[in-house]
Amino acid sequence: MTILYYAPGACSLASHIALEETGAPFETVRLDLAQGDQRAPEYLAVNERGRVPALVEGDWVLTENTAILRHIARLHPQAGLWPDAPRDQARVDEWLGWLSTGHHIAYAHIRRAERYTNDEAAYPGIQAKGAETCGDLFTMTEVKLSNGGWALGERYSVADPYLLLFWTWGRGPSLGFDMAERFPAWTAHARAMAERPAVQAVFAREGLRLPA
Repeated sequence: MTILYYAPGACSLASHIALEETGAPFETVRLDLAQGDQRAPEYLAVNERGRVPALVEGDWVLTENTAILRHIARLHPQAGLWPDAPRDQARVDEWLGWLSTGHHIAYAHIRRAERYTNDEAAYPGIQAKGAETCGDLFTMTEVKLSNGGWALGERYSVADPYLLLFWTWGRGPSLGFDMAERFPAWTAHARAMAERPAVQAVFAREGLRLPA
């Protein structure tokens, strides 16, 4: 049995949606990050890094969102989450890299300022710069989505749940962006995602509000 360890609204949301899209059976284990579940010995025995997501298949464990997304797509080719054409595959990798190394790192400066300094007095400056950087990166993503459709245009892929994750973080309290006003193309993408049954199922399971 495949098991996904996740936390509601965390970056594991993307892998959670991708798994649901496959239609294959899987189980979930919900972690409360605010309560420190990720640091509990039981979870550290699964993922010594103490972060989500973690995907377990028998005695095999995979971590890191981008790796999990690729694995899910390739393991379930019938779901159509990974394109066949080499250039389209490269484009999905480009999206995953762009979001993980840019957006995620910038957002971490807001939520996890302690990772970047031991001086608590420096936290506000780090957080402010992180929010500014997120705004710049989100604008670039808006431009890339300005032609409409999915990340690859007409073809849905694992890049799309990952895009939705960062859209939800943009509207969240840490950034508080007016996503519809500032990023209308990205918001159109999020609304299209909200019409997918897999997204609806996962948002209900995690207790999240769908894009509207």
